[in-house]
Parts: sequence; structure tokens; C-alpha cells
Amino acid sequence: MTKKAGFYGWTLVAVLFSLDFSFMGFNFYGGSVINTYMLKQIPMSRSVYGLGFSLTNLFVGLPSTLVAVVILRWGLKTSFGIGAALLLAGTVWLSFFASQPWHYLASFGVLIGTGLAFATNIPVATAVTRWFKRYRGRAMGIALSASGMAGFLCSPVVNRILAANGGNWRQAWEIMSVITLAAGIVALLFVRERPEDVGQAVDGASDTASAQLAPGVQSLVTSHLWTSSEAYRTRPYWIVCISGIACKYPYFFITAHWVLHLKGAGISAANAAMALGLFTLGGLSGRLLGGWLMDKMAARYALMLGFCCYLIAVGLALRVSAHALLVADAAAVLFGLGFGWTFIAVYTVVGHFYGPAAYPKLSGMMALISSVAAAPSSAIGGKLFDAYGSYAPAFELIGVVTIVAMATLAFATMPQPKAIAGEDRLASS
Repeated sequence: MTKKAGFYGWTLVAVLFSLDFSFMGFNFYGGSVINTYMLKQIPMSRSVYGLGFSLTNLFVGLPSTLVAVVILRWGLKTSFGIGAALLLAGTVWLSFFASQPWHYLASFGVLIGTGLAFATNIPVATAVTRWFKRYRGRAMGIALSASGMAGFLCSPVVNRILAANGGNWRQAWEIMSVITLAAGIVALLFVRERPEDVGQAVDGASDTASAQLAPGVQSLVTSHLWTSSEAYRTRPYWIVCISGIACKYPYFFITAHWVLHLKGAGISAANAAMALGLFTLGGLSGRLLGGWLMDKMAARYALMLGFCCYLIAVGLALRVSAHALLVADAAAVLFGLGFGWTFIAVYTVVGHFYGPAAYPKLSGMMALISSVAAAPSSAIGGKLFDAYGSYAPAFELIGVVTIVAMATLAFATMPQPKAIAGEDRLASS
């Protein structure tokens, strides 16, 4: 990969990586560890405890359209600043004031979930979309791979902190507050809205030079200045939303039930936990691979390949047993690959199809729809297990969701503005 010397875009990718790592890694993945210690001092049922995570996942998606409005009116720095402030409020509340279950639900579920909405996926993806065209997929994969790496690295670090301080979970949340504050300062100092703000252009070259360097990109990336209202009237946008649902639906289920599925099949708790770690590593690899492919082939084919990982993983998950640990590990890696791959692809394809101007609103709406539609997957999986005494129906449902998404992708071609499409029809008649 080549880059123009002095192009700030790649520095910005490093900044975005650090922000995603800090905000998501320590507050969510690190918080997942801290909360297990908190549970010993703030008694609550497992259902209430699990509700906190459900609320977090829900509130990462619910404010997405509001995040888009903030970015368009006041800029990326404002979005990151609001997110950091909400995360700081949540961590401080948990550090000093939390003493009842509803405190945990309000702080970890609502405040931290909303803070992550303002400080992670949408502003990070918007920044990449504005700064990159030729290498947009790869830049997106690198920047958003931070949360996958954080899931593997931050949890053990936080656990060591708790082991060293005697399980003082309030002190651990204080440390998360300091990290959040530092990350917020980094965002305010180093995030740049657009390349034009620092006298540069997309990809670090003039528009003419960029087109000459990457003629193949023209078939993958729109040249039309789309508005969000135009995009909402195109079929490909809603197909991408379906893919967003199919991307997140298995993820929410796996994070809640994978360890229980493996333990129910006779696999030890230690090996089940290791498989969950492999799921996280698979997600990291999938983000990088999915981003690279989005710069090389039509978006629908890149997404279809990612969903193939999910289908193979479902087949393996149905064959897990105490004597087939390798099958469980392979399924975990493939589930991770499928999620990371399709996650990057759906965020990138919105930029490829509709451009940077409409991106915040379009990605925000997609995030809202996909999160709300996919969030019940863990509850649905649990209900199916209670009804049938097995997770097999839940995995089969994941397979159905995946196949539906793949079938609709056959129609997800590059959208054409109505005026251009009408001219093409007249020329061919």
C-alpha cells in the first residue's frame, strides 16, 4: 500500500484506532470484567445483570440518527466530545455512587451505551469515508479493528488490575474514567473533520490524480453527490440495512450463548472461554480482510463471502461435542470472521454507494435499524432453548437470516440517480 508523504489521513486512522480501542475496549469489554466483581456487592438477579448488557447494545444503536445530526451540524469533534462526556458520567457514577441495580442499569446500560454511540462506530466510519476513497475499505478495517483487538487485550488487563487491588471494582471504574478523559482530549486535539481543513484532498492527492491512480475504483465508488432523501428511495440502501441486521443478529446471540452452548455439549469452562477468545480474534481478522476486499471487488460479493463464513460456522456449531473441540474452535473463528467481515463491509458500502456527504445520516439510520432488529437475538435464542432444550433451532434461525441476506444481495448493485438511469434507458431504446 502506498501513500502520499504527509497525508494526514493515515495519522487520523491511527488516532481513530486509539479512540475506538480506548472507548470501546475499556468501557465495554473492560467493564464486562469489572461488573462481575460489582455483582458480589450489589446483589441482583442474572436477568437484571444481563439486562444491563442488553441496554448497552440497544443504546449503541438507538441514538444513531441523533449522532448523525450532531456530526452534520457541529462536526466529528463534537460527537466524540459528547460521547466522552457521557462515558465519563457513566464511569464516575459507577465509581462513586452506584449502590443499587437500577444505578447499574442507568449508568452501564444507558449512559455508557449512549456514549459509545457518539464516540465509536458512526463518527469513526464518517471520518474514514470523508478522508479516503481509493483505500476506504482498508482504512475502515484498520480503524474499526480496534474494538476487536480491545476485546482480546483489555479484559485480561482489567482483570489483572482487579486481582492486584483486591477486587476493588470502584477503583477499576475510576481508572476507566481517567482513560476515557484522556481519549476525549486526544479526540479534541487530533481529529480533523475533512482533508480540505488542512489543505489536502481525499487520499492525499488531487481529484484528477486520484482518478488516474485508481481507475478501477470508479466502478466501486459513486461519483454522484447523493442526498439522504435520494438514497432512502433506492433499493440498494434497504438491502444494505438487511445485511446490517444479518451481520449483528448472530453476534448478539454468540456473545450471550456461545459459552453456554459449548458447556452444554460437554466442553470445559476453560476451553469454552478460549473459544470465545478465538471468536474475538476471528472478528479482528475479518475486519481487516473485509476492508481489503471492499477495495477490490463489488460490495455485494464481498458481503456474500463474509456471510458464507456465518453459514459454515452454523454447520459446525450444530456438530459441537465434547470430543470435537477443534470443531468448536473452528466455529468460533468463523463466527468471528463472519461478523468482522460483514461489519466493515456494511459500513463501507454505504460510503461507496452514496458518498461522504450523506454518510452520517445513512449510516446512522442503518445502525438504528440493525441494532433494534438484531438486539432481541439473544432473548430469542434463549426462548428457543427453553422450548426445545437445545440451541440447534437458534443456530438454524441464524442460518435462515443469513441466507435471506445473501439472497437480497443479488439485487444490491451500484445505485444510479434517477436522471442518469433515465438517460441510460433512453440511450438503449
